[in-house]
Amino acid sequence: MVHHRVAQWRVYRFARRFGYARILCLPLLAGFVMLRVIDPLPIEELRVKIFDAYQVIQPRKAVQRPVVIVDIDEKSLAKYGQWPWPRTRVAEMVQQLTGLGAAAIAFDIVFAEPDRLSPSLVADSFHDLDEETRARLKALPSNDQVLADVLRKSPVVLGESGLPAAVPQPALNLPLTGLATLGGDPKPYLLSFPGLLRNVPVLEEASPGRGLFTIRTERDGIVRRVPMIMLAQDKLMPSLTFEMLRIVTKADTILVKLDEAGIKSVAVPSFEVPTDRNGQLWVYFAKHDAKRYVSAADVLEGKVGRDAISQKLVLIGTSAVGLLDVKTTPLDPVMPGVEVHAQVLESALTRSVLSQPNYAIGAEMLAAILFGLAIIWLAPILGPFTLLAFGAVIVCLLIGTSWYFFTQHLLLIDFTFPLVASTAIYLTLVFSSYVREQAQRRRIRSAFGQYLSPALVEQLAQSPEKLVLGGEEREMTIMFSDVRGFTTISESFKSDPQGLTSLMNRFLTPLTNAILDRKGTIDKYMGDAIMAFWNAPLDDKTHQIHACEAALDMIDRIELLNVEREREAREAGKPFIPMRVGIGINTGTCVVGNMGSNLRFDYSVLGDSVNLASRLEGQSKSYGVPIIAGSGTALAAKDKFAILELDFITVKGKTEPEVIYAIAGREDLAQSGGFQRLRNLTLEMLSCYRSRDWEGALAAIEKGRIADEAHTLKMLYDLYQERILAFQKTPPPDNWNGVFALTTK
Repeated sequence: MVHHRVAQWRVYRFARRFGYARILCLPLLAGFVMLRVIDPLPIEELRVKIFDAYQVIQPRKAVQRPVVIVDIDEKSLAKYGQWPWPRTRVAEMVQQLTGLGAAAIAFDIVFAEPDRLSPSLVADSFHDLDEETRARLKALPSNDQVLADVLRKSPVVLGESGLPAAVPQPALNLPLTGLATLGGDPKPYLLSFPGLLRNVPVLEEASPGRGLFTIRTERDGIVRRVPMIMLAQDKLMPSLTFEMLRIVTKADTILVKLDEAGIKSVAVPSFEVPTDRNGQLWVYFAKHDAKRYVSAADVLEGKVGRDAISQKLVLIGTSAVGLLDVKTTPLDPVMPGVEVHAQVLESALTRSVLSQPNYAIGAEMLAAILFGLAIIWLAPILGPFTLLAFGAVIVCLLIGTSWYFFTQHLLLIDFTFPLVASTAIYLTLVFSSYVREQAQRRRIRSAFGQYLSPALVEQLAQSPEKLVLGGEEREMTIMFSDVRGFTTISESFKSDPQGLTSLMNRFLTPLTNAILDRKGTIDKYMGDAIMAFWNAPLDDKTHQIHACEAALDMIDRIELLNVEREREAREAGKPFIPMRVGIGINTGTCVVGNMGSNLRFDYSVLGDSVNLASRLEGQSKSYGVPIIAGSGTALAAKDKFAILELDFITVKGKTEPEVIYAIAGREDLAQSGGFQRLRNLTLEMLSCYRSRDWEGALAAIEKGRIADEAHTLKMLYDLYQERILAFQKTPPPDNWNGVFALTTK
């Protein structure tokens, strides 16, 4: 049991260290490899579309023209009538081509029925024909026989067609063509047609060669591959074009080579055509070119020169619209079917044959595995821009390698599969990281939403890495606030603790909102006290001004709260105790960050400036003003607020003196004549006081009391009057510089 738990713990630790997203991507990668083996329709179609794009970008250049198409075109049909023509005319055309030195002649046409214009059939069709004429006609050879006699003397290949259903086949005495295989049985891989449409027997037996001209388009109707050998009605049959190559090379045997993946190539002695695993040739198309064509009418009329036909492969077919022999290729939406066969022969004879070797599947899967594993390993390690650059390198490497093999070696190597697999793994890792980060952000928002400003919470949610132990040093403004006379207030609620809690929430809420509205951050609540700071972690160039605005807003909101509470107390017949708040503000260099232990920490601020802010809040009682600020804060905000210098002091626990100020109001108060007179009298008092002119200081105090109609500085004047009277009795030492050392916090 213990060993089992230890094993579970090790598995858990490994999963945490390796990453659950990485573990998820491993079976995903294996699934993609299996998907390539199955090769579903979307994967195949994406692959062939890329191969189409290659041909569009760089089509085959038809430098040599070893193939001629004798075209039964519109001109020929207009000259000699509709198709089919009498076989005697076809025979005449074959004789002309043979006489011009054609290396081989193939029909992209099937003569499946006897010629209806043969003399014997014509004799039977005329009822009023005399017997002598009828007998003479019947004695003549049939048109099919005439064509058969010509075929025996010419290097002709008759075309045949695969059918979707089996048809009866007559017994034929055909020349034997040998078929050899190397590496296994090709039948399981071949395109198969249940039926076979042959020519009439007399032509079949006379022709030196026979081949299938059937072209099976891809699922999208585009011709990309043409089979070199097929299975038709259980017979192994060469294609029309490959049979022409056999006739030209005078070979008696066709060799089919196989490997473990399927058919590899089809060959005759001294000539081998690479194929896909199903025995199909990838056609490297050139653009449609009318120079490949000669009109059948011109051949029959002797208008075609010997140099146009001699030692060339001749295909007889049609481009006439009415005969409906058109195909779609990657380069041309409409191409006569006979030209497809011509392009097969051109690419084969000029050694421009495309090939997707059987090992390409293994290479594609290997690339997918290597790049997939690289992404699984590196994605969580690399930064986003580095990972993006790495992905761009992978894309360029895959596309560049595939393009190189196409242009330099005529090999079709698919880059889309490893690219799709790698992209899927990358997106899975990105999505997993996104889900994990969103969950982490939700936890952060939940944990910090009640204590930090919304802007800070959102920044921490967007950058969780900031939630670590330690901090940074920066200039900040710190605020402490505390309720005056809270003991008296709490005593009035000693029989109603819930009421005291409700009051504190009612009190702290507007103060908190005042701070957050001015871009501040609540550091902590300490009973009735609040600690807050500005300029961390979000930069705030005017943090001193925002802190002073927040302090004044807090005073205003407390006044509004007191008005409501006084009304409520009067209606309830209870005594009213107003709430007053003291605020200390100071600006200085602090250390801010996550302070605490590995198990629990808070985003907080430390430093001497923090301690001074706390001391200033405590001294607001002694000076009788609600807001006291240190010199760093006051000097930065002096143009925006009514600021009054209070004293030059050293607080308890410190030796360095600090000039402190009262934040008395906003800019409108600072511009008023009454405040300016009061400030000048206060400055006059401080100047006399620090120069030991006690009488002058007391006189300035009296003037100040008269000018201070609202008695806002009564406690300040009382404090200085008490000091001056004490100094008159016991003068300060000779080195005294006006600094007063506070003895209380």
